Amino acid sequence: MLRATKVFSIEHPDIFKQKLLIWANQFREVVFLDSNNYHHKYSNFDAILAVDAFTSIKTDYFNAFEDLHQYQTHTKDWLFGYLSYDLKNDTEALQSKNFDGLAFPDLFFFQPKKLFFLKGNQVEMHYLNLCDDELEEDFSAIITTNTICDFAPEASGLREIKIQQRISREAYLQKVSKMLEKIHHGDIYEANFCMEFFAENAAIYPLEIYQKLNAISQPPFAVYFKNNHHFLMSASPERYLKKEGTKVISQPIKGTARRNSDAILDEQSKVDLENNPKERAENIMIVDLVRNDLSRTATKGSVEVEELCGIYTFKQVHQMISTVVSQVENTTSAVEIIKTTFPMGSMTGAPKISAMKIIEELEETKRGLYSGAVGYFSPDGDFDFNVVIRSILYNSKNQYLSFSVGSAITSEATPEGEYEECLLKAKAMFEVLN
Repeated sequence: MLRATKVFSIEHPDIFKQKLLIWANQFREVVFLDSNNYHHKYSNFDAILAVDAFTSIKTDYFNAFEDLHQYQTHTKDWLFGYLSYDLKNDTEALQSKNFDGLAFPDLFFFQPKKLFFLKGNQVEMHYLNLCDDELEEDFSAIITTNTICDFAPEASGLREIKIQQRISREAYLQKVSKMLEKIHHGDIYEANFCMEFFAENAAIYPLEIYQKLNAISQPPFAVYFKNNHHFLMSASPERYLKKEGTKVISQPIKGTARRNSDAILDEQSKVDLENNPKERAENIMIVDLVRNDLSRTATKGSVEVEELCGIYTFKQVHQMISTVVSQVENTTSAVEIIKTTFPMGSMTGAPKISAMKIIEELEETKRGLYSGAVGYFSPDGDFDFNVVIRSILYNSKNQYLSFSVGSAITSEATPEGEYEECLLKAKAMFEVLN
């Protein structure tokens, strides 16, 4: 699909990003990906915006990966969207019968009419030829957009958001104890157990919530997603999977420690995380799982661990992150690489299928887009996807708001310690909603 391209210089990239996102919110479909200037080895852009679907695909889990493969190979263009956690039901004999208040489709991608790539002091605009006459006019409209958004008063916090906890503290402790029993019996080694916080009759302005959440977290894989009345506001620090040519990169996170306002104590928190045997064991187990997943499409002997248990600092927390890479043949399809590694190891457990069955049994909410992935395919079949964590999901039609948090349960876990870790991860979401 042919696109007209034009490059503009911008004086203040951070202000331009604000204007761009406010301008974008007029469209039915929006994907905004922001690295928050957190530059690392596999960064490509500072931010990307895709708006206004020319074509799209929306489906439940049945045959979803094959449908996506057909759409991606037929379109041969930029595609933006998401994969929900419940696509596991397409690849394994699994099912999801838990409560779902959000009602998002299991998979959604669209081919945007208008695309923006920000890097440094430049923005590249890529418009489909059918609307390329709007390119200059849109740029003028963006730079004159007011950065102080006039949020609708009826949806800007006049009604208190009453956040409820789907699983009580007592029930959580009992469920984690059950999971520990299964670990001690040898059914699994590790599983990621999550619980939902939710609000009904919640009137919010999603863009305002996203801006607050992003400001206090500033993660490298932030997302503002809109598809009509479905919204995602994500402050994700984690990459799920990226493909650059024949190289595939996975960067699982396992291991979390709180920040401290005292610089010496904050540094000690990092050292303690790096040397924590439980956190390292969690991370290494998932690294082994990722290596196994990548080997299903990798060329022989190409899977390697580039970095094991690296410590990275974000505004809210310190995280332990590993980087696992592989090489694939030119003929291996992009969707096949995703299908054979999805859902990501950091949000499931080991062994993967057994962990997913136990997760489904003990959790009380269908995960949906939470612990799924948001990202894009490029025209030549490269891709980049995050892990949907530290995120708020919202259905504006039924006014249902949801966010979930989880932690990895291993043999050394204590139910009380895991509960405290979940509350630490939920802190930013509570802060912006209250």
